[in-house]
Amino acid sequence: MSTATLTKPESGQRPGPRTTSAPSAEGRIGLRGNLRHIGALARRNALQIKQDPESMFDVLLMPIVFTLLFTFVFGGAVEGNGNQSAYVNYLVPGLMAMMGMNVSMAVGSGVNEDFQKGVMDRFRTMPIARSSVLVAKIVVEIGRMLVAFSILLIVGWIMGLQITTSPLEVLAAVGLSILFGASLMWIFILIGLTVKTAQAVQGMAMLVLMPLQFGSSIMAKPDTMPGWLQTFTDYNPISNLADAVRGLFRGGPVAHDVWMVLAWSAAITLVTAPVAIRRFRNKT
Repeated sequence: MSTATLTKPESGQRPGPRTTSAPSAEGRIGLRGNLRHIGALARRNALQIKQDPESMFDVLLMPIVFTLLFTFVFGGAVEGNGNQSAYVNYLVPGLMAMMGMNVSMAVGSGVNEDFQKGVMDRFRTMPIARSSVLVAKIVVEIGRMLVAFSILLIVGWIMGLQITTSPLEVLAAVGLSILFGASLMWIFILIGLTVKTAQAVQGMAMLVLMPLQFGSSIMAKPDTMPGWLQTFTDYNPISNLADAVRGLFRGGPVAHDVWMVLAWSAAITLVTAPVAIRRFRNKT
């Protein structure tokens, strides 16, 4: 962004504009200004959803479709015929991890589309922190994630989900899922800033999602998996998240899984967020 100032006229010359480069917005905007910018940009993104309500179809329908599909397709095979309700108690915590991943993928496509439309170029000429543009995207996607979790728990309860712990532990499970999902958003933002089209974002994201989702304890216990796949499952953060949510819903030891999810979330964010912000700043 540039600002125009008038140069002092010399003899025989007219005053003319002189452009000077504005200082970097990142370095001179304080915390309060950052929060204000994030709020304004988040409101802009939310208004886009209001104008295009079809963009909410995934978070409204995905929890319903996945819960019904996996329960009636895999429930009998995993828990025995007629024991689908028991499988719901195993499945729904895993689907919370899965929902978070799928919703997170959308932010990468959104960032890519905004660049294709020239919206991001306009933001980069404004005196705002570069990170606020991306953080505002994450804030709105967290809101969409909360909608998906709410519908998932309601559908699960209708199908027999039983939560035997306190509301505080349920909130902790939701918060843990949101924290991990938000950390994954930085990965998908980086993908969105790297590849050329939104379709390519989705293709790259599926390459990340599929091994993590199906090589985990989301839908089935890893006891019957080959040894090498069990090892992958043990270190898969999606398995840690699913097991942590199960413990917070039904009781049992959760400390190890919770700490693993927190460690993964912090590591992913610390590594990918600075790279994504730098990529956003320098992208042409």
